[in-house]
Amino acid sequence: MSGEGPPRAARPPEGGGARSALRGETVPPAIDVRDLHKRFGDHEVVKGVSLKVERGEIFGFLGPNGSGKTTSIRLMCGLLTPDAGSGTCLGYDILTEAESIKRHVGYMTQRFSYWEDLTIRENLDFIARVFEMRDRRAAVDKALAGLGLAARADQLTGQLSGGWKQRLALAACMLHEPELLLLDEPTAGVDPNARREFWEELHALAARGISVLVSTHYMDEAERCHKLAYILDGRLIVQGTAADIIAAQHLETFEVRGERQDRLAPEIEKLPGVEEVAAFGDALHVTGAAGHGLERTLTDAVAGRGARVARIDTSIEDVFIHMMRSARKAAQ
Repeated sequence: MSGEGPPRAARPPEGGGARSALRGETVPPAIDVRDLHKRFGDHEVVKGVSLKVERGEIFGFLGPNGSGKTTSIRLMCGLLTPDAGSGTCLGYDILTEAESIKRHVGYMTQRFSYWEDLTIRENLDFIARVFEMRDRRAAVDKALAGLGLAARADQLTGQLSGGWKQRLALAACMLHEPELLLLDEPTAGVDPNARREFWEELHALAARGISVLVSTHYMDEAERCHKLAYILDGRLIVQGTAADIIAAQHLETFEVRGERQDRLAPEIEKLPGVEEVAAFGDALHVTGAAGHGLERTLTDAVAGRGARVARIDTSIEDVFIHMMRSARKAAQ
C-alpha cells in the first residue's frame, strides 16, 4: 500500500464551520440527498438513492459487494457528479459547490494509503504539507494525541499492525478537523479488538458533533450505528434505526437445539413458512414471517427427535438476508 499517495483527506476549512452555522441559521443535516442516479456506460450503478444523515450521527451504509455503496458515498460528497438528483452536504450543494464540501469532509478509503518507510509523524506532516495546512506541527500533534498515537509517533509505519495503521489513516482524515467523515469499509481485514477500539473512537467523535457515514459488511458494526441504510443493486431498500428496520419486516426467529442438526436442517428448510435456516454452533436459527404458526410447525416437526424449540430475537443480519432475497425475487 505504500507509494499510493496520501489518504484522501479534504483540504482544510478556510474559517471553519458550515456556512449556516456562521450565519446563525439552523445547522443543516450533514447529508441530505434526493433521487441520486449514476450510470457508467450502459450500467446504472445508483438508482434513485435518497438519504439524510443528521449532525453527530453515525450512519451505517450496508449492502453486498457491487451494490453501489462506494459510488453513492462519492456522489453525496461531491467527488462524483450525479446524472440526476440533488442535495446538500454540510449545507453545500453537491452539484455546484463540490470544492467547498471537500474542505469540510474527511474521506477514508478501503485501502489505507501511507509510506511505510516514514514514521507516523512524518506521514502526517507530509499530508499536512500537501494540503498547505497552517501551523502543521500543532495540527499533527493534535491528531497524534487525539487518536492515541503520540507514544508511537516516531515508529516506522511499516512496523505497525493493521489496527495501528488504521488509526494512522483516521488521524490523516482528521488533520483538518472535518465536520463529516466518510469511511468506506474502514475495518476490512482488521482484527476484532482493533475493530472495537476503532468504533469507540467513532462514537467519541460523534459525541463531539462530527457526523460519520460508514459502509461496512460486519453486522456487529451495523448494530453500533445510530441509523442504517441498506442498498441493493443500486436501490436503497430501507433506512432507519436497527430496531425500526427489524420491526418493520415482521419476522420471527427460533432456535432449534438438539443432536444431529445436520439431518434436521434439510428437513426444516422444506417446512412451510421457513425462509432461512442457519447453523450457530450446536443449534439452528430458523427465520420466517410472523403470524404463520412457525413455532407450532417447528415443534411438530422435531417432536420425538430430542430437539427443543425456543423463540429468540431476530437479528439485523436475518433481516438483511430476508430483504435481499425478497428484492431479488421481486426483480425476477
